[in-house]
Amino acid sequence: MQLRHKWLAALLVSLMPWAAIALAADATRDGRSVTNAFGDTHIPAMTQRIVTLYQGATDSAVALGITPVGVVDSWLEKPMYRYLRDALDGVEHVGLETQPNLEKVAWLKPDLIVATRFRHERVRPLLEKIAPTVATDTVFDFKATLRLIAEATGREARARKLLRNWDARVADFRQKIADTLGDAWPQKAAVVRFKSDHVRIYSTGFAGSILNELGFEQPNSLHDQGWGMKLTSEENIPVMNADVIFVLLEPNDPAIMRNYRHWTSHPLWKRLDAVQDDRVFEVDPVDWIMGGGILAANAMLDDLYAHYGLDDPRDPTTPAAICTVGASAKSRAHDQESSAC
Repeated sequence: MQLRHKWLAALLVSLMPWAAIALAADATRDGRSVTNAFGDTHIPAMTQRIVTLYQGATDSAVALGITPVGVVDSWLEKPMYRYLRDALDGVEHVGLETQPNLEKVAWLKPDLIVATRFRHERVRPLLEKIAPTVATDTVFDFKATLRLIAEATGREARARKLLRNWDARVADFRQKIADTLGDAWPQKAAVVRFKSDHVRIYSTGFAGSILNELGFEQPNSLHDQGWGMKLTSEENIPVMNADVIFVLLEPNDPAIMRNYRHWTSHPLWKRLDAVQDDRVFEVDPVDWIMGGGILAANAMLDDLYAHYGLDDPRDPTTPAAICTVGASAKSRAHDQESSAC
């Protein structure tokens, strides 16, 4: 494996003409230094060719008005999530999030790569031979991802606007759900994903962190359980007991749907508090755990407003909705914050 990496590193360097390397060095001296999970990375002053290597980075780039030159394949709805397809029409794909095709990345001649230490620590030296590379610690901290890409591309004002709008929605939701539910708030919420041969219940990650920010609590069974739990027997159904259950399904997968019907027909399922109170909601796994960026976070919050019957103050022309349309790195190379974005 080590020999293969050395060979690949030599190949990647050979793909970059020496003149381009010299120009990149000059641009680096005139750029900025960004502190990230890979240390301090020097970024060229004008970053227009960006490759994103995880889902949250792709979502965040689009929200910031950037059209990457390369992205990794999505986990579901391949090759790219439907909510990003218009913004990423014609963009090159560079393999899987867990195994990006570094040769393809190099041929795209990026001036910035956005990675995550969680996925890409092993190939970090190779990525850094291709282009300046910045990384987050995790794949699900959408605020950290947004801030990092904004700092690396000079779009800090646009990121602050997106986060102010997010904070305002969070505050509005917290107030309205508390007023609506009264003494029944806060609720314990379980995020449950049905697979073909087991069930997962999440306590942290993308959905868990957002639910926590909104004021929901974890089921008693999930305290100190790390990412969550994998359930393989229907006898474990009581572990899912909560005031509300958000169910993640893949309706196009027959095996998953059979397993879902099997578990939910069990007598123990029918005794769960959320089931008896009619608070089991099917939600989109792309928005709730896969998207990983601020656009997906806002879509998840849309779901919560709808499921609880709360008035959503969000204007359909807020940044998360319109900054994905017609965005390009070239046309938005500078941090020009319009009234909307």
